[in-house]
Amino acid sequence: MSMIAAFYDNKSILITGATGFLGKVLMEKLFRTSPDLKVIYILVRPKAGQTLQQRVFQILNSKLFEKVKEVCPKVHEKIKPIYADLNQKDLAISKEDLQEHLSSVNIIFHCAATVRFDDPLRHAVQLNVTATQQLLHIASQMPKLEAFIHISTAYSNCNLKHIDEVIYPCSVEPKKIIESMEWLDDAIIDEITPKLIAGRPNTYTYTKALGEMVVQEEGNNLNVAIIRPSIVGATWQEPFPGWVDNLNGPSGIIVAAGKGFLRSIKATPMAVADLIPVDTVVNLTLAVGWYTAVHRPKPTLIYHCTSGTTNPCNWGKMGLQVLATFEKAPFEGAFRRPNADFTTNYFTASYWNAVSHRAPAIIYDFYLRLTGREPRMTKLMNRLLRTISMLEYFINRSWEWSTYNTEMLMSELSPEDQRVFNFDVSQLNWLEYIENYVLGIKKYILKEDMAGIPEAKQHLKRLRNIHYLFNTALFLIIWCLLIARSQMARNMWFFIVSFCYKFLSYFRASRTLKI
Repeated sequence: MSMIAAFYDNKSILITGATGFLGKVLMEKLFRTSPDLKVIYILVRPKAGQTLQQRVFQILNSKLFEKVKEVCPKVHEKIKPIYADLNQKDLAISKEDLQEHLSSVNIIFHCAATVRFDDPLRHAVQLNVTATQQLLHIASQMPKLEAFIHISTAYSNCNLKHIDEVIYPCSVEPKKIIESMEWLDDAIIDEITPKLIAGRPNTYTYTKALGEMVVQEEGNNLNVAIIRPSIVGATWQEPFPGWVDNLNGPSGIIVAAGKGFLRSIKATPMAVADLIPVDTVVNLTLAVGWYTAVHRPKPTLIYHCTSGTTNPCNWGKMGLQVLATFEKAPFEGAFRRPNADFTTNYFTASYWNAVSHRAPAIIYDFYLRLTGREPRMTKLMNRLLRTISMLEYFINRSWEWSTYNTEMLMSELSPEDQRVFNFDVSQLNWLEYIENYVLGIKKYILKEDMAGIPEAKQHLKRLRNIHYLFNTALFLIIWCLLIARSQMARNMWFFIVSFCYKFLSYFRASRTLKI
């Protein structure tokens, strides 16, 4: 019997960010392993034309929840959506919802955040810092709360090479940052942003570090824990391999490469690709929730959920396996033959991006204009290149994260809990995982039927032949122009032809002598 699964039975749980990638997998695991839990409250902001309940049904209609519906047929009755908006004061949660529902909450999993690297500082502070502060204030009023689990990121302190399981202070206190956002205008904020985030590449990592400080300072009276996952990728094992539903991080790069839009990327092939499967993060999160509520450790424990320390995989190895999977199961309707060129030379990468990415996009948009259609390829390519430029910081560096608390927690689990809530990435086979990741993108993001693989392979073969034919024709044209204009080129050409003729004559003569 799993102690962790039994712990969540009859519990009332609040999840923020439940409509996001990590939040969905967290809900699925909870319902599948603890179907007797009492209720899961999720904070939801309604979308245009959809009620809160309709958003819940949209989540449950995903393939992700197929197994859950078998063990918990009335799962929809156990999810209670509550209107909330992280951009508003007190998260815009009504007093009625606070009194009638949230007063009974036992566990909070705070997964909500903006993960956009290019977010303006004001917006990133609101979602990653102020909203965390307000949720802690609400949590302090919950009489039955047993644990508050905050999901941060392993890159919150990416300005350091070696990162321990401690909270590192920022140069300016979170409260002062929050207060300044209320009266400073956008122009001044944009001007001071580079100075504030000094050493970090973007507002996301900076505000996640501030969020950790808020949890430490304002969660003193609560049982709090912080989890720092690295780059969260597709599922490894649960509920099935390869499930993914967003284009964040490597997923967007894989789609761009598979469709032929991405031809080169400035990366360090030997840098560690610190990917962590989403189900591994979820298993650690649920184990931390149990341990924090039962053992109430002080001071606040931080858990690193990373792979590079115990089972490293570099970007070069990942890229080769992605390309190998494209050969087995190509994406449909590729714009060009998939290719990935990892280069450490910034000038080369920038030049290749300009020639190989923008030039075909401009030509294709010109064709669209001629045919009376709206040009869109240049805009799409610029957006892709901007996204890749923001990822370059992370794919050209390696970090070391200590994992003492994570290892300690694993040792505290029973053999059954170690099996059901496995977060030991040393067992992960990277080649198998990356292949399932690529196939998962094909099936769950691009919605491509695996039965269409033979046709996609034929399309890929045609693209390859066109590529070779184009390169050959281009070479011959350039060579002919050189011969016409340069005596040296003509002499070289005659030398090569003469040499080949003499070699063939010698080869034939030698064969005749042998006979």
